[in-house]
Amino acid sequence: MNSGFGLSPTAVILTMLGWFLLVLAVSLFASRGMRSQTDFFNGGRKAPWWILAIAMIGAPMSGVTFVSVPGMVGVDGAAMSYMQMVLGFLVGYLVIAFVLTPVFYRHNIVSIYQYLEERFGPQPHKTGAWLFFISKLLGAAVRLFLVCVTLQLMVFDPLGMPFIVNALICMAIVLAFTFRGGMKSVIWTDTLKTICMIVSIVLTIVFIAKDLGLSAADTARTVKESSLSRIFFFDDPNHPKYFWKQFFAGVFTVVAMTGLDQDLMQRTLSSRNAKDSRKNLIVSGVLQVPVIFLFLCLGVLLYTFASAHGISQSGDLLFPAVATGGSLPTAAGILFVLGLVSCAFSAGGSALTALTTSFTADIIGTEGRSDKTLGTTRKVVQLGLTLLMTAAIYAFYVLNTQSTIDAVYKLASYTYGPILGMFTFGLICKRKIHNRWMPLIALLSPVICYFIQANSERLLGGYKFGYELLLLNALLTILGMCLIIKKK
Repeated sequence: MNSGFGLSPTAVILTMLGWFLLVLAVSLFASRGMRSQTDFFNGGRKAPWWILAIAMIGAPMSGVTFVSVPGMVGVDGAAMSYMQMVLGFLVGYLVIAFVLTPVFYRHNIVSIYQYLEERFGPQPHKTGAWLFFISKLLGAAVRLFLVCVTLQLMVFDPLGMPFIVNALICMAIVLAFTFRGGMKSVIWTDTLKTICMIVSIVLTIVFIAKDLGLSAADTARTVKESSLSRIFFFDDPNHPKYFWKQFFAGVFTVVAMTGLDQDLMQRTLSSRNAKDSRKNLIVSGVLQVPVIFLFLCLGVLLYTFASAHGISQSGDLLFPAVATGGSLPTAAGILFVLGLVSCAFSAGGSALTALTTSFTADIIGTEGRSDKTLGTTRKVVQLGLTLLMTAAIYAFYVLNTQSTIDAVYKLASYTYGPILGMFTFGLICKRKIHNRWMPLIALLSPVICYFIQANSERLLGGYKFGYELLLLNALLTILGMCLIIKKK
């Protein structure tokens, strides 16, 4: 049976099986010595900072990143403009390290949204937890959907198996290596994922350069001289790719999507103390810059290779088409599959663990529950969320929604904006609020934000919003909270 790719379904299955057995062994090793359910949530706070730093390089990167970032350099004139956001990411990591992390350690919390209850009361706490729940569930489903679509073309269609079986198998894999070990398993599989991802990218570049007859110096020159290698856009302030819009969007995107995201901060809070946590954030933030630059260089080379071999695909379809299309050695296809599944399933596993933690600690509550009762609750929640994520992945398939990194960031602008606004208000203003109005403000802010975005060219003299939409959403939330400040 032929999947339409150069790589056979058997090779893909064996690659996935080998990776799954490896991470399952890592997960079982990591779960040893787990004494309580709190250890499931925070890994016992014994993780070495340098292991966390390696894990955090790959932690924010999913299957969407692996496929979309190289492909985006040739879409809508984007070139390497994503690096403008990446420079903002670095500043954002410094904000998380020196502003947010000390606060979370000082309050000794399991879920970061518990801070909102201590600061404002129960309604903002529940509001933040529900916003995270909705955003992370949909974001994780979007990311896994892209991977499932790729696997459907490569494996399940040639085997005559429907998409729902694909989604169920993928989510079963995600559940298997996180069900027992929790955050310890996530940290070690993220470390493995980072290594697999970087090796896959580097060796794919080597294969492409060899096919095109390029030396190392020629490869660097090809990237530098390509029209797709432009990084900085300073000429048009109204353009979505304008430098300062991208840079500040990068800063606040990382603060919101990492610093205020239970998924990613749960790793950071696994450090022994705030000092170790700060070190891992700074090191991982610095190292992400060259890693993402490597992704974009690969993108330029992929388009160069596609042009030389008459490959018409672009965007999300480009990397799979080149890596598994038969023009490169079989090893290139296996590396692509390895990088894709390690990114996708690791990101899915961490999302499932974070959703389980937040739903158990924030929405159900842990106070007054014995460790045994909490363990039963956690397992039921984790199984239920697995089925819910499977349903969401299948819903994207039925709706025929194509996933891109752009869609993920736009989704985050509406769901993380109110969370960013609440935390910012809590840190810079000491006043109390009438917390019962917080859910309404968190609902109205994205609605007003959408109206402004949809009419921005008419209302703001041709201005087009990019990822800085997140800042507008947060600002609207802060303004709303100013209206419900309690009088002294």
